[in-house]
Amino acid sequence: MEARRAVWQALVDSRAARFPFPIQGRIPNFAGAEAAAERLLAHPLFERATRVKVNPDTPQRYVRKALLERGIEVLTPTPRLQGGFYLLDPKRIPKEHYWYAASLKMGGEWGVPVALERLPALDVIVMGSVAVTAQGKRLGKGHGYADLEFAILRELGHAPVPVCTTVHPLQVLESFPTQAHDVPVSLIATPETLIEVAQPLPAPTGIYWDMLSERSFHEMPLLRELRRLRDGGG
Repeated sequence: MEARRAVWQALVDSRAARFPFPIQGRIPNFAGAEAAAERLLAHPLFERATRVKVNPDTPQRYVRKALLERGIEVLTPTPRLQGGFYLLDPKRIPKEHYWYAASLKMGGEWGVPVALERLPALDVIVMGSVAVTAQGKRLGKGHGYADLEFAILRELGHAPVPVCTTVHPLQVLESFPTQAHDVPVSLIATPETLIEVAQPLPAPTGIYWDMLSERSFHEMPLLRELRRLRDGGG
């Protein structure tokens, strides 16, 4: 999509992109990601939060670490949902290892795998984004994993919770088209500002099963398990 290409190019041209490179095809890491995380977690949403789901991408590593430092449990998916979800419990991780536990590579070593039917209730969800709008539209990197994770929780009967993101100002666009399965956000943090969406857009209430390919079920075993549960097999 043109919006993604425009954001990736703008971040590169302005030298606001950070490792890992290339940023194309990724949730881009950006200059000021740590400040954006601090600004996000200063919002009242996180004052009473006990458990937050956060994507495993690099720019949100600062969010994961800061949550652990606050004593908040972090639920995070494995890359491409191939291994399901795991839970980072700050009480089980030495404080000096929070930064390592918050990384994509080390998170699985410090985290505890969580079975699909045992996914815990959440207070907030933090998603990585390629592009957003002040009205709450969001685009990921184009594979739909974060949207699918949200839909899985809804299929399991979890209540909808606020969805937030951290981005660089260059990732905040005027508008772009979205699809029915795209999850909107209600709170956007940049290094300098906090955007609260006045009228959050409606979020998906479950999985759009007819949009999934058989390859998806092959690559993500938890989808097969969820379909079995949906069809009365458990």
